[in-house]
Amino acid sequence: MKKTILKQWLRIILGLSIFSFGVHLTIFANIGLAPWDCLSMGISYHTPLNYGTATVTLSIIIVCIDLLLRERIGFGTVFDALLVGFIVQAFNDLNPLPLNSGVLTGIPIMLVGFVFMAIGQWLYMSGAQCCGPRDALLVGLGKRLPKLPIGVVEVLLWALVVFVGWLLGGPVGIGTLISVVGAGLVMQAVLSIVRFEPRSVRNRDCIEVIRILFGNEPTEEDTAG
Repeated sequence: MKKTILKQWLRIILGLSIFSFGVHLTIFANIGLAPWDCLSMGISYHTPLNYGTATVTLSIIIVCIDLLLRERIGFGTVFDALLVGFIVQAFNDLNPLPLNSGVLTGIPIMLVGFVFMAIGQWLYMSGAQCCGPRDALLVGLGKRLPKLPIGVVEVLLWALVVFVGWLLGGPVGIGTLISVVGAGLVMQAVLSIVRFEPRSVRNRDCIEVIRILFGNEPTEEDTAG
């Protein structure tokens, strides 16, 4: 069972790396950023932090909010918070090409980015160690606003994030709108192709994984396998 956990960690890290490359492409497209990326970039304009460090800092803050909302936090959540920003920043720094300068070329670049993001999300979610910080935040807010459909809560959250990002000078454009609508559609298409249903995954939180890694008593899966 311990080997299974370690394999899941490798799968999660691989997925987050592919996802990060997709995010890099959406930034490289240069036609406006997705809401959370817009906020991170805006923060980087007014602090000593670059985009990657701003993203990680923001993710850690969101994880703390998730804990206050009593949402389940897994190592997948932790890896997401600590790694994605730095990996995206590494791709940004290593790319030798200048930012795209045209909308007609930017849109397909962004769409390809969505595909990589979706593949990364599939690998990451199949690691079965809880969702990312922002998804946990959405779920936590949704539980506390039961009269609102979760989709409305998501739109309101995104609107607030984009507004603050825009106030900080984050890039807002047609790509922002495309991200809000298109990223989810592309993800659903990719998950349908690979026949993966994230709601059927039985996730383990940090406490459960630690018990498996350091516990002495065999679990049901150990005895069964």
